[in-house]
Amino acid sequence: MATWKEVTAANPAHSENYARRWKIMEAQGQDIHGEARLIDALSERGSRILDAGCGTGRLGGYLLRQGHTVVGTDVDPVLIGHAEAAFPEGTWYVGDLSEDPVAESGFDLAVSAGNVMGFLAEDGRLSALKNIRESLRNDGRFIVGFGAGRGWGFDNFLELAFEAGFAVDNTFESWDLQPFDDESTFLVAFLRAV
Repeated sequence: MATWKEVTAANPAHSENYARRWKIMEAQGQDIHGEARLIDALSERGSRILDAGCGTGRLGGYLLRQGHTVVGTDVDPVLIGHAEAAFPEGTWYVGDLSEDPVAESGFDLAVSAGNVMGFLAEDGRLSALKNIRESLRNDGRFIVGFGAGRGWGFDNFLELAFEAGFAVDNTFESWDLQPFDDESTFLVAFLRAV
């Protein structure tokens, strides 16, 4: 599957179209904050949260409004520009999770939603997980969700997460915590830094 860099190189309008789609969905009254509500419920008030692959800041912006300290990182400077404009109270970095250490550390929790994992190059997957792990405090959590069909099998993801220094606390097939099984086409994993 194509990485985000490859998608945007092939279609320079992709990032703006992506940002516009989320704005339209929200304007239409669609619920675009389900993942963020879960992360908020899992976090102590005032937690320090990394939004890994933050895009336009949709998730991180919601968490900021709930009183958390949020730092977002994304490979796409166009999307970071949207995050900075919409949520100036957050801290937003352009960075490639596969290549760059996260700019800050000591996070209580990291979250990666929106199929971010599926856009990583195969040879950068382990390093991305290690970079996220390095950004967390000991015993910090990483909540990640992505769908099947993007070239990264769930079993392999969980194996690499273990290699990167995570233990698996639980797995679900959706952000509303439906049980995960062999037929699941989406994974939400609750990982803990060990």
